[in-house]
Parts: sequence; structure tokens; C-alpha cells
Amino acid sequence: MFPKPQPQLVPNTYAYEARPMVKPTGFREYDARWLYEREINLMGVQALGLGLATLLDELGVRKEIVVGHDFRAYSSAIKSALIVGLMAGGAKVRDIGLAVTPMAYFAQFALDCPAVAMVTASHNDNGWTGVKMGAAKPVTFGPEEMARLRDIVIGGASKAQPGGAYEFVEDFPARYIADLTTRPHWTRRLKVVAACGNGTAGAFAPQLLASLGAEIIPLDCELDFNFPRYNPNPEDLHMLHAMAAAVKENRADVALGFDGDGDRCGVVDNEGNEIFADKIGVMLARDLAKLHPNPTFVVDVKSTGLFASDPELLRLGVKVDYWKTGHSHIKRRVRDLKALAGFEKSGHFFFNAPVGRGYDDGFVTAIAVLDMLDRNPGKSMADLYRDIPKTWGSPTMSPHCADEIKYAVAERVVARFKAMQAADSSVAGEKIRDLVTVNGVRVTLADGTWGLVRASSNKPELVVVVESPVSEARMRAMFAAVDGVLRENPEVGAYNQTI
Repeated sequence: MFPKPQPQLVPNTYAYEARPMVKPTGFREYDARWLYEREINLMGVQALGLGLATLLDELGVRKEIVVGHDFRAYSSAIKSALIVGLMAGGAKVRDIGLAVTPMAYFAQFALDCPAVAMVTASHNDNGWTGVKMGAAKPVTFGPEEMARLRDIVIGGASKAQPGGAYEFVEDFPARYIADLTTRPHWTRRLKVVAACGNGTAGAFAPQLLASLGAEIIPLDCELDFNFPRYNPNPEDLHMLHAMAAAVKENRADVALGFDGDGDRCGVVDNEGNEIFADKIGVMLARDLAKLHPNPTFVVDVKSTGLFASDPELLRLGVKVDYWKTGHSHIKRRVRDLKALAGFEKSGHFFFNAPVGRGYDDGFVTAIAVLDMLDRNPGKSMADLYRDIPKTWGSPTMSPHCADEIKYAVAERVVARFKAMQAADSSVAGEKIRDLVTVNGVRVTLADGTWGLVRASSNKPELVVVVESPVSEARMRAMFAAVDGVLRENPEVGAYNQTI
């Protein structure tokens, strides 16, 4: 019997090397994230693999699973420990090696594997690790599966089984790239900055986009797990500013930025404007709705109000569903509603057939953006951006709040705004028009200005976003109002960035 994991052990001790350590809060809403060595050790990762194999048994899923890992100093070791646990649980492992996360999702289809476990900390700082998991392509685990996995692992309820096996799938990235590039090339000669922040995507993005006819200017595409310039995160203003500088210096048509595990894409236009991903979603929705009549799109609660108010989307008969933030939540909603696509403000985009297979893939998103440019030969990326109505929006801001308390704080904020609505109180000088509480609270005022507060699903933070279709002043007033409610809770700390 494998030892029951401990929530905390002291490094550089016998116990740390002899017993598994797994901090329970690492099991998040739709994937798992830990600070490696402080919150999970290698034996803890083995326990995770054994627990995952046990969960597959419970779900009645054939125990064949794709595994891969991102480019960090410790990811290969973590993947090896995970594989040991999976095999101890009787799983047959198909290892695709160093990969971006969408390659692992694609491998479920290409290798006919029902399950996936991708070792990645995505865009998190060095020191973090995690696993994105699923057992029903193209979706990944949601809160129910993650909670059950937590209970199995932390409770020591895993069961060893015979029959485990291992196979390394040689040169799988070439198969993935061939799948995306076996299609017509762009007719328009596009000069593209491919920005990868020294993350995993740098090994693949330049080759993939160049093979479809783009002229590529690589930016930080050399793999370096120290991330010497900034974290590979296309929501991070440091990365966006670097992309903007490269676009202007090279007179490029667009810059495309990929996060650490390649499932997100950020965009900077030819004039150096850093376009938030939700606005890119509006532009893509306009483009795709002309090809696919009366489509449905799913968007997360952090996203711009333009999805519901843009006159062009209304003219094209677009239906929009605002849903919970998180790649697993949006992926499932896209599947369940048979939507054409789903868009998250973070840059996770999900395209159903005929554009994609339903999972989030930063390279598929990049191709969709360049397809849109190719279909508009008389317009630049900046022109297409100017075509949508102007709003004033914030980046995604994240005040610190401990994992153990963040959900309780978010619930207090929801209750506070509900009470204000019931009392017909003003917020930032306006009455509350609507509250959406599927994921935290999205407060929309009478003039269309809105603010969101929710608990982060993968870090010890809250998430705050504000936007106004009226003016920058109204956007800032909304931020002040939302922040004022947050400051009623002493557990809320400083922001990572602000407006």
C-alpha cells in the first residue's frame, strides 16, 4: 500500500524523502497547481498519478493516457514521477515528451487515448508545477472530478493495479504540426512577430506559422526555463510591451504571443496596440459569423460587454452565453451548447468544428487570427480593431488573497453587491442594472459600465476586471467602487498590477 500523503513536510529530512507530500489546496477547480518542493514532492506526484489511475477506474474509462511536459527545469522529473504512479495504478502510458498542452489534447484523438495528463505550470512563475487532466476528449476535468481526485489522493484511497505499461511516442510534435498545416496557405504575405517568452511554444511556433506562408520574426523563442525577460504570459503587460516594440521595429502586420504551455494566444496589432483577448474574440466572432450563420459563442464573465451589445454581432444573429471563467468550464459549455467557439479574456479560445476540435490551442487561435487578416486584404489588424466599438477596459488585475480564504472573500463580495442592489444603492454614481453570479459577481451599471470580482482558480488571488463603454473616467470610477468593496475584507492584499 502506498503511504497516505501528508499536507506538509520539511525539506532536507528523512520524512520528506520517505513520504508523499501533497497540499490539498493544489487541487483547483479545473486543474492542479503546486509550488514544487514546498507544496508537493516527487513522492506526492507519484501519489497523484496513482490517484488519477484510480479515478479512471471509477469513471469507467479505459486506462490509456497521454502524458507530456512543458519546458521547465523540473517538469521532466515530475512527469516521470507521475508516470510511475499511473503505471502502479494499472494505466498504459503514452508519453509524447516535451510538448505544448494542445499537443497532448490532440494526441487523445490521434492516438485514440481517452485520458490525458499534461505536466505544466502554464504561465505561472518558476517554482510552480501542475497537471491538466481529462478523461473525455475534448474536455478536461471540472470541479467534480478535481474534488474526487483530491479526496482519493489526500485520503489515501488509491488502489494499485497490475497491467501498467509505458510507450514513448517518438517525434509526436511533427504529427501535430502536420495536422495544423495540411491546408491552404495564406494568399496575403503576412509579416508576423511570434513571441514565446522563452517558453515551450518557442520550439514550435516559428516553424508552424512559417509553413503556412507567413514571414516570421521570432521574439524570445529560444527555450530558457529561467524566463530571463518575463513570464510567457500574453496577458502580462511586460510581454505585451515587448511584442508592441517588436511590431513597430519590424513594421510587422501583427504580433502573436503564446503562453508557457501554448494553449493561449495574445495579439498586438500593426500599430503596436495591445489588444486584450476578449476584443480579439469579438473580432473573430464577427469574422466567423459571416462564414457560419447565426452562431453561438460562449464567453467568460471577465470578457467585454461588446459580445452582447456590438451592433455587427447583433446584425449577424450571434447568440452569446456568458459563463464561468476557466478553460475546463468554457470547454464543456462550448461542447454542451454546440457553440462555434468559446472565448476567454485570458486568451484561452476554443473552436469547434470546422475550425478546431473543441479544446484550447494557441496555435489554432493564431491561425484563426491570420485567416481573418487574409480574408480582409484591404485592412490591417489595427483597422479591424478600430471597426469594433470603443470601450475602456482594464487588464486582469489580481490582488493577493490566500487559497484558504479567497472563496469565502468572494462570497462576501457577492453578498455585498446583492445587498446594494436590493437597497437600490448607487455604485460609482449609477444604479445596478444587472448582477451575474455564475462565477463570483459581475456588476453591470445603468450606463453599461461593469466590474467583476471572482476567486482565481489557480493562484492565491482574487480576479478583478472593469470596463466602461462610456469613458476612461467611468472605468476608473468603477474600479474605485469595486476596490472599495474589496477593502472591506482585510484578507485582500496588494494587486499584481492596476490601472
